[in-house]
Amino acid sequence: MFERILTISGKPGLYQLLSQGRNMFIVESVDATKKRMPVYNSDKVVMLDDIAIYTDTEEVPLREVFAKIYEKENAVLSFDTKSATPEELVEYFESVMPDYDRERVYLTHIKKIYSWYNILVANGVVDFAKSEDAAEESAE
Repeated sequence: MFERILTISGKPGLYQLLSQGRNMFIVESVDATKKRMPVYNSDKVVMLDDIAIYTDTEEVPLREVFAKIYEKENAVLSFDTKSATPEELVEYFESVMPDYDRERVYLTHIKKIYSWYNILVANGVVDFAKSEDAAEESAE
């Protein structure tokens, strides 16, 4: 399921890909509203599977970052990300990803990661491990 979750530039939240047409996608919001809408080719759409976080040595897929947060929290984040200070947000991220690239990963990225993580966990999407079938397909 994680492979079908999208972020759409200019629209808040996360969306699940339902179907794909010639010039558009039909998506459904991951949150409780489950609102469906069309997304056209002119919109900037990115699959969460394609997003990675820069570290000092490599790029870590976003799903691995989510898995590390889930390992630590086992639920939604234990602190309010909107009222937390920037220092608290960065400190928590450093505890999860100690070797992230501080020059290329900004506070806005960290806030978005926390927001997406909370949306996914609150809506029951907690399987952050890459499925073996998908791994085998990409290896071929």
